[in-house]
Amino acid sequence: MKNNKNRFLNSIGALGAVVALLLPLPVFAHAILVKSQPAKDEVISVSPKQIDVWFNDKVGSEYKALAVIDSAGKRVDNKDVEQESGNEAHLYATLQNLEPGTYTVRYRVVSIDTHIITGKFQFSVKAP
Repeated sequence: MKNNKNRFLNSIGALGAVVALLLPLPVFAHAILVKSQPAKDEVISVSPKQIDVWFNDKVGSEYKALAVIDSAGKRVDNKDVEQESGNEAHLYATLQNLEPGTYTVRYRVVSIDTHIITGKFQFSVKAP
């Protein structure tokens, strides 16, 4: 009787393993920045009206941050970060008129897997 019980439990365990391998499981990965406007290291000739960043997956609407800092350390965005309705992978913020120089964009978002993602990149505005 004990032998039958062990065989039954082993069969159930093997069946569970097969089912687990066959079922599609959600893959939770950290969001990564895939595109920005202006682009990383881009040199532009006209001050942009806003900064846009896109991630490979939607990000949470809470705890989002997007800031543009000039070379003197002064924040030059309007502190109005928004998330596009209908495209939760896109954040944007409006900018003050930017003088020629190099600017650092800093961002912080929460991935759908609840991890906080931070990063930065630069772009430059050249003199006319």
